[in-house]
Amino acid sequence: MTEETIRQILKFRDDRDWKQFHNPKDLAISISLESAELLEVFQWSGTDLSADDKKDKIAEELADVVNYCVLMADACGLDLDEIVQAKIKLNNEKYPVDKAKGKSNKYDIL
Repeated sequence: MTEETIRQILKFRDDRDWKQFHNPKDLAISISLESAELLEVFQWSGTDLSADDKKDKIAEELADVVNYCVLMADACGLDLDEIVQAKIKLNNEKYPVDKAKGKSNKYDIL
């Protein structure tokens, strides 16, 4: 995600004076609710695991989740690039390629 996209998300919020309502608790709730709406796209889909015919709805709900994540990072003073890079590093340590490649087991059951 570009800095410009992040600025647009924050500007949208600021133009409406919504920052006053964006505390970490309520943003966490919103992330969870939007994630549930994304999950709902797949509800009752049976064997259709990719939901190819629902890409527009997936994109819309995923965008809502990402927008709230940007707002949460801003509310908590976190740099998204920094925290994602730190998590990638941690995951690389947790899931070494030689032990995890091609396996779906939890990392401690390698």
